[in-house]
Amino acid sequence: MEQMTLFEREIPKPLADRLRPQTLDEYAGQTHLLGAGKVLRRLIEGDQISSMIFWGPPGVGKTTLARIIANRTKAAVIDFSAVTSGIKEIRAVMQQAEDNRRYGEKTIVFVDEIHRFNKAQQDAFLPFVEKGSIILIGATTENPSFEINSALLSRCKVFVLQELKTEELTALLRRALTDERGFGGQKIHISEEMLEMIAVFANGDARTALSTLEMVILNGEIGGDGSVTVTLGTLEQCTSKKALLYDKKGEEHYNLISALHKSMRNSDPDAAVYWLARMLEAGEDPLYVARRVTRFASEDVGLADPHALEIAVAAYQACHLIGMPECSVHLTQAVVYMSLAPKSNALYRAYGQAKVDAQRQLAEPVPMVIRNAVTGLMKELDYGKGYQYAHDTEEKLTNMQCLPDSLLGREYYVPTGQGAEGTFKERLEQVKAWKKEHGMNV
Repeated sequence: MEQMTLFEREIPKPLADRLRPQTLDEYAGQTHLLGAGKVLRRLIEGDQISSMIFWGPPGVGKTTLARIIANRTKAAVIDFSAVTSGIKEIRAVMQQAEDNRRYGEKTIVFVDEIHRFNKAQQDAFLPFVEKGSIILIGATTENPSFEINSALLSRCKVFVLQELKTEELTALLRRALTDERGFGGQKIHISEEMLEMIAVFANGDARTALSTLEMVILNGEIGGDGSVTVTLGTLEQCTSKKALLYDKKGEEHYNLISALHKSMRNSDPDAAVYWLARMLEAGEDPLYVARRVTRFASEDVGLADPHALEIAVAAYQACHLIGMPECSVHLTQAVVYMSLAPKSNALYRAYGQAKVDAQRQLAEPVPMVIRNAVTGLMKELDYGKGYQYAHDTEEKLTNMQCLPDSLLGREYYVPTGQGAEGTFKERLEQVKAWKKEHGMNV
C-alpha cells in the first residue's frame, strides 16, 4: 500500500471556513435585512433578486450571503475576483452569461472586492447589467458612492451590512462548540465569560471571532480524557490583550461610559482620556464611543460651541474609515475638545420640555397660517391664509403665530451666556423684543 507523503495530506480548513453558513437560518446577524419579512430575505426566498452591492466591514458575511443566494437561486453562478481579473476575463465571463441568456438561463456574477476594479473594468459590466444578461452581486468594504461608477451604481441596490453585535458573535461561538463542522465532536471547557471576551475582542468581525476561538482551543490544556480546557492565561496570550475588568453588556460597561461622559461634562480632559483608554483597550467598539461623544456635543455643549458637533461627527467618520487602533487618537482629540469646550445643556432641556408638551397634546392643530395649501380645496379652507414670508421684510421677522393657541407664549429654548451661546441669547432677546413690540404674545 502506497503511503501518503507529508505534502499529500489534506490541510484542514480554518474553523471560519468549516463553519461558513449554508442557509439563511444559519446566517448570523443582519436582521435588519434578513429578519422575518425583511426585504432582502423576501427577495432571496422568492428567487427575485436583482443586481446589488453588499457594503460592510470585513467579517460580517458579505461573501457568505452571496454564496447562500447562489445556493438558493435557479441561475448559473460565476465567482469573480476583482484582484486577479482584468477586462479580458470580464469579457469572457460576459460572453458565457450572454450564451446562458439565449438558452433562457439567468447568470449571477459575484464580484468580491468590486471596489478594486478601475473605471474601465466596471464599465465593461454595464451593458450586460442593463440588458439583464447578468445579475451582478458585488461585495465591498469601501463606500460605493466613491468607489463604484455612478452609472453602474444606479443599476444596483446597495445593502449595508453592519458589524455583528457582541451577543450575535457569542451565539456564533457557542454554535462552533457544538456543530460537528466545528468542535462538536470534542469536549471543550471554556467559560461563557471567555466566549464573550472573544466576541468583544473580535469587534464585530465573525471571521476574527472564530479564528480566535480556534487558536485558544488549539493552545488549550489537554486533559487525560482528551478534553481541552481553555484558561484565561491562554486567552490573554492569544489575543495579546490583558483581560480588563469589562463587560459590554453589564454594569461595568455603563459605569465606564458614565465616567467618560461626566469627566467631559466636568471639563476634566485627563480623567476623560483615561476612561476612554479603559474602554478602548478592553475592546469596546470605537463607533459606540464616538456615538456617545456626538450625543455629548449637543447635549452638554450645544450652541455654546457649535463646532463641537462637527468635531464629534468627524471623529465618528474617522473611526468608521480606519478603525482601531489608529482611530484612538481621533477619539482622544474629540474627547479633549469636548472636555475643554464651554458647556450648555439648553438644547437638551429645550427638547425635553417640548417632548412633554408634544406627548400631552398630540392632537393640537397646526395654525392655519402656516399650513401648506397644496390643493384648491385647501385654499378654500383658508390653509396658509395670511402667511408672511419673512424674507420679504427688512428685519427678516414677522409677527405670525407659529405655536398652537394652547401653547402660545411657551418657551423651550432658554440659552445660557456660555461661549458662543451668549451671541444666540442676545439675538433671541432681540427677536422676542421685536415681536412683543409688534403685538405678539411672546
